[in-house]
Amino acid sequence: MILEQILAEAARKAVKELYGIEAEEKQIQLQKTRPEFEGNITLVVFPFVKAARKAPAAVGEEIGKWLVENFAEVKAFNAVQGFLNIVLSDDFWLRLLGEPLLPLIDEENTPLMMVEYSSPNTNKPLHLGHVRNNLLGAAIANIQQANGWKVVKTNIVNDRGIHICKSMLAWLRWGNGETPESSGKKGDHLIGDYYVLFDKHYREEIKELMSKGMDEDTAKREAPLIKEAQEMLLKWEQNNLEVRALWKKMNEWVYAGFDETYKMMGVSFDKIYYESDTYLEGKKEVERGLQEGLFYRRDDGSVWADLTGDGLDEKLLLRSDGTSVYMTQDIGTAKLRFQDFPIDKMVYVVGNEQEYHFKVLSILLDRLGFPFGKELVHFSYGMVELPNGKMKSREGTVVDADDLMEQMIEDASQISKDKVLKLEGITDEEKAEIARKVGLGALKYFILKVDPRKNMLFNPEESIDFNGNTGPFIQYTYARIKSVLRKAATQGDEQVLFTSTLDKSPIATLARKCDKQFSLNKKEVQLIQRLSEYRQVVRNAGEEFSPALICNYTYALASEFNSFYHDYSILNEEQPDIRLFRIKLSARVAETLNHAMSLLGIEMPERM
Repeated sequence: MILEQILAEAARKAVKELYGIEAEEKQIQLQKTRPEFEGNITLVVFPFVKAARKAPAAVGEEIGKWLVENFAEVKAFNAVQGFLNIVLSDDFWLRLLGEPLLPLIDEENTPLMMVEYSSPNTNKPLHLGHVRNNLLGAAIANIQQANGWKVVKTNIVNDRGIHICKSMLAWLRWGNGETPESSGKKGDHLIGDYYVLFDKHYREEIKELMSKGMDEDTAKREAPLIKEAQEMLLKWEQNNLEVRALWKKMNEWVYAGFDETYKMMGVSFDKIYYESDTYLEGKKEVERGLQEGLFYRRDDGSVWADLTGDGLDEKLLLRSDGTSVYMTQDIGTAKLRFQDFPIDKMVYVVGNEQEYHFKVLSILLDRLGFPFGKELVHFSYGMVELPNGKMKSREGTVVDADDLMEQMIEDASQISKDKVLKLEGITDEEKAEIARKVGLGALKYFILKVDPRKNMLFNPEESIDFNGNTGPFIQYTYARIKSVLRKAATQGDEQVLFTSTLDKSPIATLARKCDKQFSLNKKEVQLIQRLSEYRQVVRNAGEEFSPALICNYTYALASEFNSFYHDYSILNEEQPDIRLFRIKLSARVAETLNHAMSLLGIEMPERM
């Protein structure tokens, strides 16, 4: 935070001159002044009491007097026991208002972070769980980029394996040549239907075998459908032309469907990897590890890694029939990625049920001699639950991502209908665009505002509320400010709309005027102080991989602006300098809200 950096340096000089202390960074403790005391920021003086050999209150008084005498922008102070409450001058706040939102980035020397997210299977469409994954991944990429990282957004598509063979087999059995065109369905939805159909018939076969006296585990292994699906997988790995042709055709249907979903969701990728390519690299590495004695082969021909020395168990790497598992694919994918990019940090955005998997992956890559093995980061997030329980995709009860987004947009359209209709000269297309931004903004914000490491309950009705800690509330605040700025332009304050708030000179000129002609009120100071916190919030969000910190900040800023807007006039203010200042302050709030929400992947409507 710029504010804390400036005051920390002043405090260091004070204690050095007063007590001969070379204060360490951890000794300079600054915090917001508690509301019951006068002041803007508080310095904790206890770390200097021993060296000063005086009571805490006396130390606070001495440091406060030194700051007033030597630091022009400290206007007043009060010492309460071991806490020095500092009151800053209007000129100080106006100078902060002119600072850039974020520090400039040296693009030539930025490190590279790769962020993997989405990771869909080609046997079903994206669902609510994928929505949280994609939104977290995209937001983390944006936040890290804002913190100076060069970011590569990547996806690994699980396009092979027993899951896609189940859909393929069901389509061959019961599809009658159905296509996305003939059915009118998105390709991923069509294939997902056949995955569910396979499971339905598979469970019927298990039930029939059990009725004949077979136990459940044996029935699951001996059911004709699952055996046929396993045979198809083996043929696929043997490069059977007929199986491969069907696999390619059905996956192309799925990819076309995925692309539509990603576009609506507003997420994208710089590089997409496919398991069908990377698993071969993984098999090569497993075979190398076997030759070098890093892994071992059991009597049935399967290949395993013994991780008991690392406090884990034994991990299957190749099945007895030679087919690979997810771990094999991830080894190959990691190898290819580090060949393709000079990665400094690799981040996997994957649910917390895979924590064990990534512990094992890190150990195996390190054992295979890859220097990046120990540096992998598993961003482990919690699952999404519904009011009626968890999702079960195999039973066809999944909350589909496309349906969810369409419903959110429809809900936004209905809820905001009265507000939108009041806008003059707005077309139906513009109304639809507002509803899209509000509906998707509600969905994204509600998911991202929760601590990502916690499980969450998604409540569509609560998310779309225009009051409280929601996306629509923040969007409405932004639209309110934009309306003020448009009206300001019609009143002769056009320069407000065309002068960037990142340009220091207009603010510096304004500071000289304002300091002479009026004083900032408490809520104006609180707004500027909140704006000054943005840099640190973005930095903390990057360090903690937590978009929720951005959400919390944005809600607090919007709430404080609305309180200010309720209590003070902006455009009807009679004194020109005050009116111009408040217009510029409002513009800076809008700029910050827009930037913060853009990090979350949320678009801001100009009108609501």
